Amino acid sequence: MSEKKKRKQKKNKNYQVYYTGEMEKQSRILLSTAKKTMEDMESYYPTLLKDKNPEDIKDEVEGRKESLKRTKKNIIKAYEMMFDISDELSGRWADILSASKKGGGRKRKVNADIDLYEMKTNPFARGINLYKILWIIFIGSFAGVIIEMAWCLLRNGYIESRRGMVWGPFNFLYGAGAALLSITLYRFRNHGQWVSFLGGMIVGSVLEYFCSWAQELIIGSRSWDYSNVPFNINGRICLLYSVFWGILGVVWIKRIFPLVSSLIQKIPGKIAKPLTWACVIFFVVDLMVSGLAVWRWSKRMDNIPPKNIITQTIDNRFDDERMERIFPNMVFGNE
Repeated sequence: MSEKKKRKQKKNKNYQVYYTGEMEKQSRILLSTAKKTMEDMESYYPTLLKDKNPEDIKDEVEGRKESLKRTKKNIIKAYEMMFDISDELSGRWADILSASKKGGGRKRKVNADIDLYEMKTNPFARGINLYKILWIIFIGSFAGVIIEMAWCLLRNGYIESRRGMVWGPFNFLYGAGAALLSITLYRFRNHGQWVSFLGGMIVGSVLEYFCSWAQELIIGSRSWDYSNVPFNINGRICLLYSVFWGILGVVWIKRIFPLVSSLIQKIPGKIAKPLTWACVIFFVVDLMVSGLAVWRWSKRMDNIPPKNIITQTIDNRFDDERMERIFPNMVFGNE
């Protein structure tokens, strides 16, 4: 046995001095019972050959089989529950350790802090309810644009618009992604990081593919194309960015989500709900105008003139030059 394994075994034995749970005690009894059952079955098998007519003992044998099946299902369920409990305890403890300062104390809040606060105060945006989802969309739409513009500046040396809406520094894709990650990963917020990584990878890739497909279907344009990136699917998603989505899933649910929840909790209760619906109205109008502006932009490229006062107003307020500044990476199918 290697020295590493010896040290690990010694460490585990030392921990047993501090705590031995009831389930561990029962699991030892279960293991002993399983061994005894195996011995009993070994002595039972020869009796199957003694009776000349198998029908005489059919009910007994079938009864034993069904009993073992039920036992197996119960053990599997118990294992799944214990795995879930163990992973959550490890996840919570890892979160607390990562948020703790070397000299003691905490340098930031974790999801468990938010859960405890919401249980005590019952705020308007509790858990993962509608109000919290809406505010996550608002904040994510804004923060995503700022982060990507900063990344563009660091990578390319210049600032370029990453907006997805004509009014304000917002991109609904980021907000929708943050909301979808939150809804999907919320149940696992206190678990190990591996769950958040896999969940973020799957959710982000599906969302990115759907948004690209829907944009091309409805408007006839693409805002990104991964056709030249290895391991891509129809140029809409690729392995590299799927991994980035996985990393984002971990960072989001473990680091950013508690911060966002804390910010949402600071909104005064009296104005929280009216302010939320005011922002919803603004976002809906912004999205509608943005979609109409992009649609008219594509029509102008085909030299199709406006047919009414609405499309004429859109053309006047959102001409080609302005649209190119807002959406510098947008590519239309006819280009």
